[in-house]
Amino acid sequence: MNRRKLLQTSLGASLALILSSQLGAQEMDATSKASFDTVMGFMGAMGSGDMEKMSSLMADDMVWHNEGDKTLPWIGETKGKDAIFEFLKVFGANLKTTKWENTDAFASGDTVAVFGVMNGITPHSGKEIGDFTFALRAKVRDGQVVLWHWFEDSFAVSQAYHGK
Repeated sequence: MNRRKLLQTSLGASLALILSSQLGAQEMDATSKASFDTVMGFMGAMGSGDMEKMSSLMADDMVWHNEGDKTLPWIGETKGKDAIFEFLKVFGANLKTTKWENTDAFASGDTVAVFGVMNGITPHSGKEIGDFTFALRAKVRDGQVVLWHWFEDSFAVSQAYHGK
């Protein structure tokens, strides 16, 4: 191996080591950590059905927005804590979650992103959806969730809901 090639290889390897150690050493700032904890707490409360804890982690003017097929009764935007609790009744009656796995999650300031895999059954048709991916973008203000922007594989969910 000539010197130039050896130098390029060594520099590339050194740069990769430096970048990976810096990335691994970085920690969330206090705002990011607080936002992350709030969203994970809200998600946990929702999963366990703890409405009191959910309510304490929701801003009164929270917005819940689900992207997807508009023929599904839970797709669209809901504003305000009371309206969101009503929406959750509709959602819960139409989708029974059987699997929820967060695969990646991170926060930057007031914004939290969560990615994962879900599965469920749509009581409307009785069909299982099959594993599908989701993404969430949440915003936090003063220790409460103000935005819950949900993205899912609405094609798979719609197909199951409509019995196809």
